[in-house]
Amino acid sequence: MYTYPYPRPMLTADCVVFGLRNDGNRSLLLVQRGNEPYKGMWALPGGFMEMDETLEACARRELSEETGCTIEIPLQEIGSFSRVDRDPRGRTVTVAFMAEIEERPVQGGDDAREAHWFPLDQLPPLAFDHHEIVRAALKRVNECVNV
Repeated sequence: MYTYPYPRPMLTADCVVFGLRNDGNRSLLLVQRGNEPYKGMWALPGGFMEMDETLEACARRELSEETGCTIEIPLQEIGSFSRVDRDPRGRTVTVAFMAEIEERPVQGGDDAREAHWFPLDQLPPLAFDHHEIVRAALKRVNECVNV
């Protein structure tokens, strides 16, 4: 068996899930981290890809494990985020996906202490580089609305 002699980055998938509210505004689904790094901070649902799954399958699995929310519609890929220092655990690249659904009850699970919908104008500080990912998703949504 051949072993690749060079270091490899870790790969994760994150979900930007916008909720459609009764008042016509959007909210964002976030989880409160239960583990370090950034224990207690809010973050996008997501996590490490397993060897037997695609990135989109990883995103769906992590979303379900951390919030109890399953999404049947296709996820839209936002892009990859690879800033060298984005994760203090080591070299990690994430691919972010986006969906828009009706708000529904959510509950923290797995390594998420809590899950909660936040109005877009009341977002808490976010762990990692998740504010950049949310900004990229909002830019994509606004481009689609303005077409």
